[in-house]
Amino acid sequence: MLEKQTITCVACPKGCEVTVEHDGDEIIDIMGNACPQGADYAKEEIVAKTRILPTTVRVKNGALPLCPVKTTKQIPLELMDKAMAKIGEKEIEAPLKMGQIIIENLLDTEANVVATRDLPKKINA
Repeated sequence: MLEKQTITCVACPKGCEVTVEHDGDEIIDIMGNACPQGADYAKEEIVAKTRILPTTVRVKNGALPLCPVKTTKQIPLELMDKAMAKIGEKEIEAPLKMGQIIIENLLDTEANVVATRDLPKKINA
């Protein structure tokens, strides 16, 4: 069944309103994108939605109790709940370095979870 769907592209800062005409997973036409990235983003949104997952991980003996982390690549949207549960089970010992791998190959997605800031050990006063 032929369907039209309009999405706001987030591939670049322009935020184009992209209209996708599709029949299930088959893309018929893409209109409104100002750059090729917009067409790629729109196809992904129709066929297989993915996102970078930003969150936090618990830190033992850190200057802060949590450290911000993110996936190194987009993962399927339908895996977000399982990914959050897996990350929620993790507690890492301080110190942490930005870019340090916290979890390798999260849920067999080939995406690693990495720290997005340095986090030193707690200073005992």
